[in-house]
Amino acid sequence: MPKTLRFGVAMEEGLLVRFDRLIREQKYTNRSEALRDLVRRELVSREWEEERPVAGAITLVFDHHQRALMGKLTAIQHEFGSLILSTQHIHLDHHHCLEIIAVKGSSRDALRLSDRLKAVKGVKHGTLSMSSTGKGLA
Repeated sequence: MPKTLRFGVAMEEGLLVRFDRLIREQKYTNRSEALRDLVRRELVSREWEEERPVAGAITLVFDHHQRALMGKLTAIQHEFGSLILSTQHIHLDHHHCLEIIAVKGSSRDALRLSDRLKAVKGVKHGTLSMSSTGKGLA
């Protein structure tokens, strides 16, 4: 287990009041865990900016009755086969599907794949949720 170090933080009272409110709303057990989470979030963001290996999930909502849509989405995914870890296809209702695509690789490639998929006619909504491979985060 990594060694835990203690340090002090000085903060304006109004900012601390807002931070404590955030801690309560998000159900953190203490300030330290909330602060660690904020630091990790910033470090993950940097990984994405610095083109380091990253992980993430692309979610798409689309009308599966759109002509040739599934073939187009599949063809694009095959172009990025080394980036894609897995996909999950969920039927939301008679017309709409949700597809979740787990990715691991360069942030540039993940963004390119996400942008290509979201631009296909018939895709109603798409997001890329970025994360880290976990390396380098305590």
